[in-house]
Amino acid sequence: MAAKSAPKKNLSAIKKARQSEKRRLRGQAIRGSVKTTVKKTESLLAKDNKEDLGKALKEAVKTISSAASKGIIHKNTASRKISKLVKKVNSAQK
Repeated sequence: MAAKSAPKKNLSAIKKARQSEKRRLRGQAIRGSVKTTVKKTESLLAKDNKEDLGKALKEAVKTISSAASKGIIHKNTASRKISKLVKKVNSAQK
């Protein structure tokens, strides 16, 4: 009997795995930056630092919107996060 040849590698499956790993890492990085900017803004809320609060809020909204446009988070989730954050900032500034 002849020796069995090695099974063929499915190149499309290998490529798909490579792509999904890239996307997973990119998504992780973007979700992490969203969390970081939101936490930064909330920490400034606790410190009553009003001049830096506007900049931090603007940066957080930009990051969240960017994540939504790239499909990392759902657009309604992004909208909810932005709304919640803006509400907190507005109530703190009064």
